[in-house]
Amino acid sequence: MFTTRPEISGTFGVVASTHWIVSQVAMGILERGGNAFDAAVAGGFTLQVVEPHLCGPAGEVPILFHDSRSDEIGVLCGQGVAPAAATIDHFRGLGLDMVPGSGLIAAVVPASFDAWLTLLRNHGTMELADVMAPAIGYAQNGHPLLPGAARAIADVEQALRHEWPSGADIWLAGGGAPVAGKLFRNPVLAATWQRLLAEAGTQGNREARIDRARHAWSQGFVAEAIDQFTRSPLMDASGARHAGLLTGEDMARWQARYEAPVTADFHGWTVCKTASWGQGPVLLQMLRLLDAAGIDRVDPGSADFVHLVLEATKLCSADREAYYGDPDFVEVPVQALLSDGYARDRVGLIGTQASHVLRPGVLPGFAEQVARGMAQVRLAGDQAAGLGIGEPTMMHLKSTLKPGDTVHIDVIDRHGNMVSATPSGGWPQSSPTVPGLGFALNTRAQMFWLEPGLPGSLAPGKRPRTTLTPTLALHEGRPALVCGTPGGDQQDQWQLVLLLRRILGKMGLQQALDQPLFHSLHFPSSFYPREAMPGVAVVEESYGAGIIDDLRARGHDIRVAPAWSAGRLTVAERSADGVLHAAATPRLMQAYAVGR
Repeated sequence: MFTTRPEISGTFGVVASTHWIVSQVAMGILERGGNAFDAAVAGGFTLQVVEPHLCGPAGEVPILFHDSRSDEIGVLCGQGVAPAAATIDHFRGLGLDMVPGSGLIAAVVPASFDAWLTLLRNHGTMELADVMAPAIGYAQNGHPLLPGAARAIADVEQALRHEWPSGADIWLAGGGAPVAGKLFRNPVLAATWQRLLAEAGTQGNREARIDRARHAWSQGFVAEAIDQFTRSPLMDASGARHAGLLTGEDMARWQARYEAPVTADFHGWTVCKTASWGQGPVLLQMLRLLDAAGIDRVDPGSADFVHLVLEATKLCSADREAYYGDPDFVEVPVQALLSDGYARDRVGLIGTQASHVLRPGVLPGFAEQVARGMAQVRLAGDQAAGLGIGEPTMMHLKSTLKPGDTVHIDVIDRHGNMVSATPSGGWPQSSPTVPGLGFALNTRAQMFWLEPGLPGSLAPGKRPRTTLTPTLALHEGRPALVCGTPGGDQQDQWQLVLLLRRILGKMGLQQALDQPLFHSLHFPSSFYPREAMPGVAVVEESYGAGIIDDLRARGHDIRVAPAWSAGRLTVAERSADGVLHAAATPRLMQAYAVGR
């Protein structure tokens, strides 16, 4: 079958990421003798430079990995927590009923820096200065600015001039919004990273130098600058000016940490995801439910397939709203939600017609919680748009105007080490830039509810329930595949379709990515203003009029998206004989897979 690009294959190493420069940077690290962890860290820092509108140094990153030396499969949680001062009473006292989707007040602890350095320290082999060198070089010397980045900065030009001027010298350095394709530099960020390396010094061993850099970030000059900056009230999405709640003490108390993945078996594969502080288990629920529905007997190119997946997505995402949250703070019945019995009970709700009702399951002991959660659901006032002003996701029906929302990187090396990471947060169009550091804070606290008693209710030290959801999968017990995508609430929907095509359809990686995509907007968005669009599904026009008309006849409220506009999936796989494969979507003309 014709594909838009060749599927990359080799034996030395493969990288797939959402930016061609990043893929080459990570591959260059492999060529210099680094392993997959070294390569992923170098790629992660470079993503912060070349996709500055989609991730930044003060963002977050969940990482799934396989370390071939220890045979460990794990999750490295790079998700920051709510500040100590971030209480429901504080926000309510300001007259707010939701956490604003922008500004200082929505910031949680910056987490990606410590997560990347922890990964490098414990699993990598190279010096921090060496893996950061490409990112520093692109920040200092410039890179051709992506069209999406130019548009994102242009959209907030007036805010940068009048409300958040601390970033104007960087983002409007030429006197106006930067031009797509022209060299764009961030020398302030380069200087920040160079100072971190200087404070890491040359004494001691590699691990000690990395730890000193971590300290300079969380307890040194970076934390001090952030602490001072957040004290001044600045404009946010509420239409008022608020100071931030994040302090240097919050940063000093936090470190990235390891966790076991949550898993589910499906037709000889074991799929690994983060715990319920991310939306990852919803993909596992969807696999369970679709298995009970007999998805293996459905043609993956048919309207029946799209209908069944959409209906399963609605049911499992309703459970996400009712049950998911930080398991350190709330009881999340993940094993019950992933049980065969629960899937059998739920599959009977899938009929021949599209549901327009949000229907979470009601597990024993959770009835009151489920009712409170459903009471928070609000419908989009303009369902033709359904657009928030929080995370710049696919923007649903305007995907070509606001491409992407996050970034992703997958790496596999010749030893069988694997990394799948989805960095996000900390972009200049959602939060003011910290003076002297060259980057903005994140706004992930917008994912908390200000209603007490919900799994996602705001509490100090709590992780927001994010949409960031990389994937690692084993085939017959052997670590085999990593994948991921930007896309907010759509991330696991698009990855689900990829996995079904790969596992059940036996498609090659690039072939699976090149097929048309679709997703549901039926359930509440995870981002401000948290609205749902019941029954609405977005389908790429490349499915054709026949399938689209069939889905409408079944009651789906279909919004047709342009061809090649949904998702930025990347994927890499290692076969049993050690051959490596990688692929990247042609959508939005950014992602690239490389290898040899």
